[in-house]
Parts: sequence; structure tokens; C-alpha cells
Amino acid sequence: MKRILFPTLLLIVLATACTKPYSPQEKLTANDAEINAIIAQMTLEEKVEMLHSKTNMSSAGVERLGIADINYADGPFGIREEGVPNGFQSAGWTLDSATYFPTGSALAATWSEDLAYKYGTGMGREARLRGKDVILGPAVNIQRLPVGGRTYEYLSEDPILSAALALYYTKGVQDEGTAVCIKHFAVNNQETNRGSVNVKIDERTLREIYLKPFERAIIEGGAMSVMPAYNKVNGDYCSENEHLLNEILRGEWGFKGMTVSDWGGTHSTMGAMLHGLNVQMTGSNYLGQPVIDSIATGALTEEQVDEKVRQILRVRYAIAPVPADVANTEMTSQPESQRIAREVAEKAIVLLKNEGILPIKAEVKKIAVIGQNAVLKTQSGGMGAGVKALYEITPLEGIRTRAGEGIEVSYAPGYKNYPGFRWGPAPAEPNPLEAAAIDEPADPELLAEAVALASTADLVIFFGGTNKSIETEGSDRKDIKLPCGQETLVQALYEANPNLVSVLISGGPTDLQVLEPASPAIVQGWWNGTEGGTALAKVLFGDIAPSGKLPFTFPKKLEDSPAYALGNFPGNNTGGDLFTLMFRPDVIKMTPAERQALIDALPKPESDYTERFYVGYRWFDTQKVEPMYAFGHGLSYVIFDYDGIKASVKGDKVKVSFQLTNEGEMEADEVVQLYVQRLRSNVEWPEKELKAFKRVSVKPGETRKVSLEIPLADLRYWNEETNAWDLEHGQLRLLLGSASDDLRLTAEVTI
Repeated sequence: MKRILFPTLLLIVLATACTKPYSPQEKLTANDAEINAIIAQMTLEEKVEMLHSKTNMSSAGVERLGIADINYADGPFGIREEGVPNGFQSAGWTLDSATYFPTGSALAATWSEDLAYKYGTGMGREARLRGKDVILGPAVNIQRLPVGGRTYEYLSEDPILSAALALYYTKGVQDEGTAVCIKHFAVNNQETNRGSVNVKIDERTLREIYLKPFERAIIEGGAMSVMPAYNKVNGDYCSENEHLLNEILRGEWGFKGMTVSDWGGTHSTMGAMLHGLNVQMTGSNYLGQPVIDSIATGALTEEQVDEKVRQILRVRYAIAPVPADVANTEMTSQPESQRIAREVAEKAIVLLKNEGILPIKAEVKKIAVIGQNAVLKTQSGGMGAGVKALYEITPLEGIRTRAGEGIEVSYAPGYKNYPGFRWGPAPAEPNPLEAAAIDEPADPELLAEAVALASTADLVIFFGGTNKSIETEGSDRKDIKLPCGQETLVQALYEANPNLVSVLISGGPTDLQVLEPASPAIVQGWWNGTEGGTALAKVLFGDIAPSGKLPFTFPKKLEDSPAYALGNFPGNNTGGDLFTLMFRPDVIKMTPAERQALIDALPKPESDYTERFYVGYRWFDTQKVEPMYAFGHGLSYVIFDYDGIKASVKGDKVKVSFQLTNEGEMEADEVVQLYVQRLRSNVEWPEKELKAFKRVSVKPGETRKVSLEIPLADLRYWNEETNAWDLEHGQLRLLLGSASDDLRLTAEVTI
């Protein structure tokens, strides 16, 4: 035997070396032979059991054959606490407190692939500790509307930035042995009537803008599962959309994994079975007994069920189940994840404006912190995925800890907080610091107290913005104005003490027309996770330089943004939310029949994307509309010099290099951004488009050579005449700089 062993191993090694390496999706097919053998042993009933939910957060395996259930974890910025088997109410566990990571828009503000990967690893590890197989995330839809209820979950208004972060988040999670369920596929850009709205969109816009983040995460990242969105796209629900799920996802992109409906997002047996859905969440009214009945009548075949089970089992085989005696034996939140959350938070903070007041000067000995957003926690609230965080450091706590004994830090609430729709029972006693309406005027007593405190301070830090009940899944904001009299308050504070810093705690943009002239410094602080207060204090005191960049445009007024300027939103969009009606009887307090009647009566609105690919900065630049703060904007405590740009086309890439110098006195990060402008084109294009970026750390006085690449594939457009990608040859102007409106160097190349 020894004589045969060596040549046999050599042949195996040579065969492996000569074989084309598996693509990330093809890796899912590695166990197909064993999976086919398992399917052959299954009864039809066992197969169909795998096509729908078992509990609120699981779908069935086959215990008889040693196939474990698949356990799902909600949501994309922290592993949600354990719920009761058939609901979202807390199960009351003690070890399920997780790390609250900065939300999606904060992660996007880092413009860092490295941090997105680390973020994913932290999420993946904590999911494993909880015995979870699949994370319901990342959420990667393009931020089309400033008022969008899930803007805080999503990543950016730009597909290149969103796609890069989605890819590395996916890699990070799956490298830790947990699958992602990337969502919401596709064009889920509004919460208003999300369960019934029909998105009308042209193919070029769909491909170039809205599908890009999904495409990269699936093809390059090997995302193992996909969640179709609630809405329709061009007439068909996403959960049974032949074009999205079969033609593009499985056909063009080669997706080999499983699709999982959003909760309540399955609409028919035949539509789901024939057009790409694997698992109905939750319930079995479509992908349960009706499937068996349809096979008996000949409408479906068992082979069709087998293919769906095969795709589910590919994920099950790729993700090792966590034994029950191992899961939930340690606290979910781990120190390494907390460190990642802090690093992301530090690099997400955006300095929007600074007239020399920041960082906080050594002579400042008395700080007045004004505004409830300095003390309110953001780990949960509203209807969206929240986190039962092990801890959350508020801005006030972070400032007090960093200030130490030598600086007096006082606090006043300043304004009332609008609690929004209350989930669960009302408090026994009314809270005097809660507003009855979002537009309630400034409270005179709170205003007077805040002004008095500010007038005696060396520095005033005002904390405004929104909260998790104002920006929430299930509804969109009516506008982006600061709530509860905050504008009146900040003007009064500035009059009392012009040494004023305004910090915005929000997930999306806010209207700053009143706040901006009354604020010598403005900081966008986000919903910045479990270490958000620590990170913010380090930036304010100058321990680190701010380096975040806006992942979306701050319009001067809402009406400047494209969907509003063209009258595409809100239109006649009125009605209840599908998820709430189906899954929150504790809130709706209706009988099942009454809820179903409301579901059946939901309006059938349409959302027409006539702005096409002019989304976000593409619209503002092309239409020459000046924003309040542009896409990619973010200041530092140092000045960066850009010099010596060189550009060429080599092979299938445009290559750009230049010299970046830190002219300041502290180490700092710069996010360099490369935009492309088409010259003398025969194809319609926006004024410019982001095509590459890089976060670079530079020591004081250091000059670094920075190189960027643009794959020619990212310069293609979707040719609607040929129904294929096409590359237009001609001249490109390359625009390099620190923001979309702060471009320092230019070069031209020909492709």
C-alpha cells in the first residue's frame, strides 16, 4: 500500500492545482452528492417541512436524518435578544445581552472596507455564541429618501460605497462560520406601504444603482442567503419575482444558496414555488400543505421541491450547527466585539463644520451639556431590530469620563423627547420630559433652565437630532425637521453663549437651515453603538481627529431631494404596515379575522422612479442644486495636501496615484474619493459618479503615495437596447478629492 499512496496523493495535489478554484457561490455545491443522498431518504412531508418556519426564528431540519434546524438571528447591527418561540416578546434570558454595533449609516460613514470586515466578524462570532446559523443582514438598500424609516440601517446613497461595505461585512460574518441573509432584495427604499407598493423602475437604474450592493456580496462575497423585500418591482412581489430571483440572482449571478421571505412577505404557493422562494417566514399557509396538494394535482412536481430543499441543505451543510449544550453558555457580548464597535464609532463621527471651536481647548473648565439626546440610549426603540446591549455609554457619560476631575460638566434636558408610537404598555405615571407631538414647541421652563446653564459655561455642547421612534422601521418620517422645539432652543443657546458645539444624534439627515448659522461647530454623531459616548468624547477633546465622511447628502430642504422635487414621494401612499398587522397582535389588538381584513384592504400604491439613476449627489450635482452638506463631506483637525496625480489605463483597470501629505500636528485619517466625469459622451450620465475610495492613515508631516484602481467593469452602463452591460469608449475626467464638492486634482484618460 505504501507504494501506491505517494503517487495517489501526488495526482490529487496536481489535479487540485490544475482545477479552476471554486467561486464563492460554487463552494456551496461542494456537498451536493451527500445532499442528494439525504434528499433521496426524505419523505415528501419532511421536504415540505423545510420550506416554511418552525418557530418565529427557525426553519426545520430533519431530526430523523441528523439535519439540524436553521436558526435565524435578527438584526444587522447586533444579535437580537432571544424571543419567545412564536413571537417577538423577550424570553427573559440573562446571557443574550449583545454588543450594540453602530448602525448602518454610521458604518457607512467610516468608508472603510477593513472596518466593515471587522464589524462582520464581531457579528458572526456573537451569532455563533447564541447558536444562530444565519444573520438577517446586512441591510444594503440604497438610501433614496432622506425621510426613509430604515435609512439608519442601510449603508449609502451610492452603489459603489454600499457594495464595498456589503461585500466586506458579508465576508467577515461568513468567515466566522455564520451565514448572512442579505436584504432587502430589492428596491426597498420606503417604509410607507412597503408591503404593497409597486416600484416602477427602468432596467438601467435597477442594475446600475439598486442591485450593485447585492451583486458584489453574492458574486464576490458568496452570500449564502437572500431575503426578498416586501414590495413589488414592476408588478411582481419580490418574493415571487421571476426577473429578480430566477433570471438575475440564480441565473446571471450564479446564486446557489437559499432565499428566505421577510416575515409575512410570502403571497402565494405557485408564485413562490415557481419564481424563486425557498422558505416562507413565518407560517405554512403557502409553502406547507398547499405544496403537497399541488403535487397531488400535478400543478407542481416533487423534483421542484427537491431543488428547493437542495438549496437549503447547501447552507445547512456549509454552516455547522452549534450544539445545544454549547450555545448560550457565555455572554453574547464579547470584549473583542466591543473593541470593534468602539473603533467603528471613532471613525464614523463626521465633523460637518468647525470655526476653530473644536477640539475642546485646555482653558475650557466648565462645560454645559444640553439636550436629552446626550442621555437617551439608542440600542432599541421604534419597531426595527433593536439590541439588548450589555452596556451603552451615552454621550454625557463619555464626556464626563474624559473630562475628569479638572472640568465641571453640567447637564440640562433642554427639550422634551417625542416617544412616538408606544410599543407595549404605557407607563403608570406620565413622563414630564415627553412631548405629546413631534412638532410640540419648546417648553418654556426647560428652555429657561438650559439658557441659564449655558450662560455660565465656557463651552456649550447641544445634543439634538432624532430618536429610534422617529426614525423607525414600518414608517417614514413626514419631514426631516428637528423635533420638539430644538431649533428654538439652539438659537437661544447661541444668543446666551456663542461658544456652542451642536452634536446631531440621528440615523439619517436632518434639516439644518436654522441650526447651522447658530452653531460654530456641528458634529454628526449617529446612533453609534455601545461605545458611542466614548468615541464622541475622544473626538471632541482632540484625542483623535475626526475622519468620518457623509454617506449621503444633507439637503438644505427636503424638497431639493430628487424624489420630492419630481413629486414621486409620498404621493397617495397611505395605509397600514404589513409586518405590524401580521405579527404584532400585542400592538394592534385585533382578532386574526379583523387583521386579515385590513391586510386585504391595504392600498395598491405605485412608486415611480422617474428620477432614474439621479439618486442623491448625482441629482444635486447634475441639477446644480446646492446641498447643506455634500456627499462625502467631512472635516478633520488637520489639513491634507493632494499633489502629483498620475493616471493610466492598464489592462482592465484605470490606475490612479498621487501624493497625500498631512500638514497638521497629529496623526489623522483621510478618506480619498475618486469620481469619474464623462467627456463628449453619447450616453446619458450624471455629472459625476464615485468609482473608487480609500481610507488612509497619515502621520503628522508625512507624505504617502496613495494608489486607487477602477475596474473597467465598474465603468459600464446597462444598455437597454441590447439588454446587456456595455462599455462606452472615450475620454474620462478623473476627479480626486476629499468630498464630492471638494475635488483637488484632475486627470484624463481614454478608454
